[in-house]
Amino acid sequence: MLPFLAQAQSSETLDPKFTNKINSIIDKSIPTISCERLKLKTSTPNLFLLDAREEKEYKISHLEDAIWVGYKTFDPKYVKDVPKDAIVVVYCSIGYRSEKIGERLKKLGYSKVYNLYGGIFEWANREYPLVNQDNKSTKTVHAYDRDWGKWVNKCEKVYK
Repeated sequence: MLPFLAQAQSSETLDPKFTNKINSIIDKSIPTISCERLKLKTSTPNLFLLDAREEKEYKISHLEDAIWVGYKTFDPKYVKDVPKDAIVVVYCSIGYRSEKIGERLKKLGYSKVYNLYGGIFEWANREYPLVNQDNKSTKTVHAYDRDWGKWVNKCEKVYK
């Protein structure tokens, strides 16, 4: 295993109830990486961040340098410039959609695919940096809908 991902497996968030929710909806078919671990490694060479949310969510905020690939609209052409041997971390709101896109990437031949545990919600709750569509720092996150939005507690929530 690469030093970058030693102990990448993670099943913790700041909120144990959120951890329980995540564990009830993902099956860990794709190895997970914690937000904490990723934050330490975002400048790792050959690391690609892929956002598996819908475009309107991505435009509100995303992790810096993330490539939007979508979920319902995912197309392999969105990752044509990502080398098959790259370290790929996929994220969405909490981890379900990114896990499914991760599975597709594995079928496409990507060998080092990881799912960001807790997704952008956990990233935001840890007050890690987010950027908007203009690549400017933001404290806003698309909370998907009001049921899922209850898991976002450190940012302004947007539902549009």
